[in-house]
Amino acid sequence: MSALTSDDAIDNLAELLERLGGIPLERIRFRPAPGTATEADVLVALEAPRKRVCELIDGVLVEKAMGYSESLLATLLIEVLNGFVRPRNLGLVTAPDGTLRLGAGRVRIPDVAFTSWDRMPGRRRPKQPIPDLAPDLSIEVLSRSNTRAEMRLKRQDYFTAGVSLVWEVDPEARTVSVYTAAEGPTILTEADTLDGGSVLPGFTLSLRDLFGELDRQG
Repeated sequence: MSALTSDDAIDNLAELLERLGGIPLERIRFRPAPGTATEADVLVALEAPRKRVCELIDGVLVEKAMGYSESLLATLLIEVLNGFVRPRNLGLVTAPDGTLRLGAGRVRIPDVAFTSWDRMPGRRRPKQPIPDLAPDLSIEVLSRSNTRAEMRLKRQDYFTAGVSLVWEVDPEARTVSVYTAAEGPTILTEADTLDGGSVLPGFTLSLRDLFGELDRQG
């Protein structure tokens, strides 16, 4: 499956859906019309009274799939990553509205990302609202409306831009798929321990502890 390009004409809605990975129609924003959206529209959606987190895919605003369980896991991942990254001053960890320009016409928003200082100009936090920045690690917490084709396209964008490591966290299956390339993941279960590989040497996380957050009670 190929991604939308500026030279590709879309003749109908079915073709648009195929190009976007077969995502649910309600996630495709029609204001502005598909094919005409810009980075400014991404920021407008984020700042609107009814905040919408949307990625930009060649002129199309695609709303991020989100949910309560996904938010819980993203929050815990941010917490444990910051607990490792900040004391060592390795870089910055961003949350589910951290916009990143991965190339022309591509604004992606990982649920969680780690970016080392070495990837940042001058080893400082970018001041632009949508920086040209490929993180070292991108994490996606899957929702029910995410499709396999959609995630394949997203991984292609990540690795083409220079991302080194992608974790896809599946709350329903309670697995983490670890990618160092767009295909061929290592799939970990609750019995396993996730590690940071060459991106975050020494970082480990028990997946039983991660997914246990979904079972925690008062």
